[in-house]
Amino acid sequence: MIAIGSLLLLLVAWLWLLTCRGEFAARVLVIGTSPLARQLVAEMNGRQSLRHRVAAVVDDPELVEGSLNGLLAGPLTRLGSIIAELRPDRIVVALADRRGRLPMSDLLAARVSGVVVEEGADCYERLTGKIAIEALTPGALIASRDFRKTHLDLAFGHAISLLVSVTGLVLLAPFFAIIAAAIKLDSPGPALFIQDRAGLRGRRVRLVKFRTMRPSEGATSEWEQDNGDRITRVGRWLRRYRLDELPQLINVLRGELNLVGPRPHPMSNVELFSKEIPFYSLRSVVRPGLTGWAQVRQGYANGLREETEKMRYDLYYIKHMSAWLDLRILFETIRAVLAGRRGAPDAAAPRRAAWWRALATGRPTRVVGG
Repeated sequence: MIAIGSLLLLLVAWLWLLTCRGEFAARVLVIGTSPLARQLVAEMNGRQSLRHRVAAVVDDPELVEGSLNGLLAGPLTRLGSIIAELRPDRIVVALADRRGRLPMSDLLAARVSGVVVEEGADCYERLTGKIAIEALTPGALIASRDFRKTHLDLAFGHAISLLVSVTGLVLLAPFFAIIAAAIKLDSPGPALFIQDRAGLRGRRVRLVKFRTMRPSEGATSEWEQDNGDRITRVGRWLRRYRLDELPQLINVLRGELNLVGPRPHPMSNVELFSKEIPFYSLRSVVRPGLTGWAQVRQGYANGLREETEKMRYDLYYIKHMSAWLDLRILFETIRAVLAGRRGAPDAAAPRRAAWWRALATGRPTRVVGG
């Protein structure tokens, strides 16, 4: 029995090693060299991706440059023969301009023979849990069934949020008093901090938080990195475990927030974000949340580029919002709080994400070649 057990352990270790080396990864043929195609290649050939490996890239040679040069298998006119030679498990179409360029007959033949053919934007969304804003068009949003939510779904989520907020405020009242006393003893100023944020349909919301910084007499930046010298000793501890966010249960009780949703931005930033971030106005069509998909996937933003990245996650949440996805976000939030982590999840999270995304969206991940 000991010998059998040892053999089984060795077999499991060997299979795990092969998996980590990508031996079982699906071979992917990427069509196109657009910015989206480059992002997909980087994602699938990155160290965290164990499920996909880019076998080659197909596009006209004059359009290929940089790191994609070594992956070029040939021009679009040879797509059929390239598919026959490489025998990929999956084909991802990521052409920036496909009018009159995409050999549809070759793709149809590959699909009939069992190769999965997938749009680049859909592949990016499935792999990363966020939406490629650059590849998104108003027409795609209008035609998508996922962005249309029923009033029943929205009402159910809000009702659960109200119930949890009432229960939380009652049970945590003594804890709130202790935190407030600690804040007052640590530094002068009020225990609570009130800030104007953008709520549902852009309405102004008076967000309630425990104060974690010393009051400032002049104008201040909204970015976290610009206020590090103002954070108090108690405030640093509260922020580490996100306890400063707990008074927002009052906002949930008022009907201004849900437990889960896109985090409400300061009103002072809304004008800038509306101009610089594509489709930013879509954030306001759902009720903002105490925690959100962008928070558990990326953490806090310190600049416009990071806010744009978080917008990709927010759009993914708005598209796929469901009870299952909300439960996952709450689970990830609790895990981050208990670990005292304020940023994104650990590096192993992407390896677990596929199953959760399939569960959250109600669409199982397709088996390669199926």
